[in-house]
Amino acid sequence: MANAASGMAVHDDCKLKFLELKAKRTYRFIVFKIEEKQKQVIVEKLGEPAQSYEDFTASLPADECRYAVYDFDFVTAENCQKSRIFFIAWSPDTSRVRSKMIYASSKDRFKRELDGIQVELQATDPTEMGLDVIRSRAS
Repeated sequence: MANAASGMAVHDDCKLKFLELKAKRTYRFIVFKIEEKQKQVIVEKLGEPAQSYEDFTASLPADECRYAVYDFDFVTAENCQKSRIFFIAWSPDTSRVRSKMIYASSKDRFKRELDGIQVELQATDPTEMGLDVIRSRAS
């Protein structure tokens, strides 16, 4: 079902993979891409549970927009193991204006499809989603 504002549908696979990440922790991260020709959001890359945050950031293109979900594990000040599911809207300054506009206008609707996101981040360069930023936003 396409959204009138942006015209982007969400492929069922996006929701299925997200549920697997959330419920079964099958993946560490998922990178989503908008296929302009097909007018839909698809899964571009899945990160294995053992992959690191560096592997995740390396899988985002330097000059193209993406959506991503990252399952971040951390230990609280009280020494409790916790995890937060981050939604990251990656929109580098070097990406095309048209692409930035499509991703920006589709973001809220796409995010609503993924039930269980706990923290949202908007990043235009890698420093805005560094591990220190993730840590501070998680707690």
